[in-house]
Amino acid sequence: MKHTPFVLTFISLAILGGCNKAPDVEQSAKVENVAAKIAVMPPVAKKVPYEMSIHGDTRIDDYYWMRDDERKDPEVLSYLEAENAYTDAMLAHTKTLQTRLFEELKGRIQKDDDSVPVKDGEYYYSSQTRGDNEYATYVRSSDFAGTDQQVILDVNELAKEHDYYAVSGLDVSPNGNLMAYGEDTVSRRIYNIKIKDLSTGKLLEDTLKGTNGSVVWANDNKTLYYIKKDLQTLLGYQVYRHTLGTPQAEDELVYEETDTSYYMGISKSKDDSEIYIWHSSTTASGVSVLSADDVKAMPKRLIEREADLEYGISKLGNTYYIVTNLNAVNFQLMKVDIDKAGDKANWQTVIPARDNIKLEGIDLFNDYLVYQQREMGQSTIIARNLTTGKEIPLSFNDSAYTISTYGNNDLNSDTLRVYYTSMTTPASSYDVNLAIGNKTLLKQQKVLGDFSADNYASERIFVTARDGKVPVSLVYRKDMFKKEGTNPLLQYGYGSYGATMDPTFSSARLSLLDRGFVFAIAHIRGSQMLGRPWYEDGKLLTKKNTFNDFVDVTKALVEQKYGAKDKIFAQGGSAGGLLMGAVANQAPELYKGMVAAVPFVDVVTTMLDASIPLTTNEYGEWGNPNEKEYYEYMLSYSPYDQVSKQDYPNMLVTTGLHDSQVQYFEPAKWVAKLRDYKTDDNKLLFKIDMEAGHGGASGRFKRLEDTALNYVFMLDLAGVDK
Repeated sequence: MKHTPFVLTFISLAILGGCNKAPDVEQSAKVENVAAKIAVMPPVAKKVPYEMSIHGDTRIDDYYWMRDDERKDPEVLSYLEAENAYTDAMLAHTKTLQTRLFEELKGRIQKDDDSVPVKDGEYYYSSQTRGDNEYATYVRSSDFAGTDQQVILDVNELAKEHDYYAVSGLDVSPNGNLMAYGEDTVSRRIYNIKIKDLSTGKLLEDTLKGTNGSVVWANDNKTLYYIKKDLQTLLGYQVYRHTLGTPQAEDELVYEETDTSYYMGISKSKDDSEIYIWHSSTTASGVSVLSADDVKAMPKRLIEREADLEYGISKLGNTYYIVTNLNAVNFQLMKVDIDKAGDKANWQTVIPARDNIKLEGIDLFNDYLVYQQREMGQSTIIARNLTTGKEIPLSFNDSAYTISTYGNNDLNSDTLRVYYTSMTTPASSYDVNLAIGNKTLLKQQKVLGDFSADNYASERIFVTARDGKVPVSLVYRKDMFKKEGTNPLLQYGYGSYGATMDPTFSSARLSLLDRGFVFAIAHIRGSQMLGRPWYEDGKLLTKKNTFNDFVDVTKALVEQKYGAKDKIFAQGGSAGGLLMGAVANQAPELYKGMVAAVPFVDVVTTMLDASIPLTTNEYGEWGNPNEKEYYEYMLSYSPYDQVSKQDYPNMLVTTGLHDSQVQYFEPAKWVAKLRDYKTDDNKLLFKIDMEAGHGGASGRFKRLEDTALNYVFMLDLAGVDK
């Protein structure tokens, strides 16, 4: 076996500790001292130059060898294990604090907890967690109170034999007798669907492999539709129709997506009459429709797909309500008779386009239209009586909050179920009377311990950036914060795909706030916090605005004395990890430390490789580097390509070996290159979960270990050791 440098470091440790003869005390001390020094030597990855040329430009990737699609190469696995051992050694002195943090985080969580029941058909469905169980148990009852509760799925039993376990779907047949659910035991988001007889508790022989994890039942209770994934790219690209009791090999293909820039999804209309196949790229969307009553039906597109046209439909009687960007940058609501829907000329405006207000979605009832819109960064919900036209807005007291609707499955209801939270208000569920607007609190998540919302304050501010104003959400503990520029501050950001990271409550975050940290969310371009233009101005050839906004927010928060100049931390994951990498290259001097989770950092190489999961349908977000203009722009900010010989902040990088979204080798290569190039003595730590994927560990308590690790990394650097 050829020993590469990173292997030799840890072999030396074994040799030092492997003498059979018991040494004297002095010799033992010398051995321990040498071992300690060796133990904190970082792994040094070998270099194997790999040449890539396009558009007359050649790049050399010294660490391309780290890619192993099978996750079985001994040399690659050995390197990753060495990185884990190095991280453990470098943080060994924080072990006591890590344990304390874990117990603290766990101690705030109510062990015995039930979700608010949601009515679907004849039953009320909810989930329960009990004791130290990592996973939920799903139950149903014929009434809201749960007087005749039935366990329909105990995930703890299913997960017993697995290091990682995730369940999806839980789709019950129309008659309530059967339930389909998906299971993933690898964390690649490839699910095998099982069918359970809820009257006997036994599984049917049917197993549907290689799916996206959810199904839609036809109304005959024995036919179901599911999406099959390409096992290489992980794209859902085929919709199949399965009849219970028949082999999967005999399933009928009803739709195949040939354009790899599109994602697919399936759902059912609220009145259960239609099944929808959703088509969605980053720049266009649409829907194909088929009858839920006719098991021979084939899908038909509502209208032909068009570049840059996005729309979604909701059915009420013989009318489609359509949320669309047709002639509306910030979207508008239209409606049309179903038999005339195929011609856009028949679409009629219900809520017109508005320059500074983005229409985000709707919920339909027989008597009410409920719509959600966003203005100046804040999302609100308004209920309109379809007969009188009278509107009632839902109001809350927090200056910045998150609100959404869920579980509204009954067209005849005059009650709206709402989820609500803010940075100081734990997750809450309300029922809202749509006739008069009054709210009934059904549940607010309990936070165990001495938590009181009155101890904390939240703000929404707008800071001046180099070419505009950026909204920022802040939270801190009142008695720990003085606006004097002395507090450590953690700034979080994402800024891609139009994902708007609204302010929410986190019981885990209290462990930082109670130690004097200020927490800030930078609502940078690339999100839709200020409407659709805010997103458009942070993608493709304007992507650098995302990074500039984040840097400018940091500078502004220091100038306004929300945080100490020498105690600023940054955190982001996935595309937010790209943000961390770009900012680390651009303005490393601003940050004491960074946490980059599952970071998308090798932008150019990944986007040039159509075999890598989720590449081709990302062209609308990042651009297609096969076109020179996008290649050059992408290359100019790609964190991996732009690593330079300069000082970098202290960094903790995390990934999962089985990540399906951002492959593990992106952060692995990035860390190796950073370690070779950086000119400082700051910490560069890489933690790999050898069992998990993009979402990290499964289980409600196990994942708190990851949180404790992230927190202790920052607390240690901030000089907080309690």
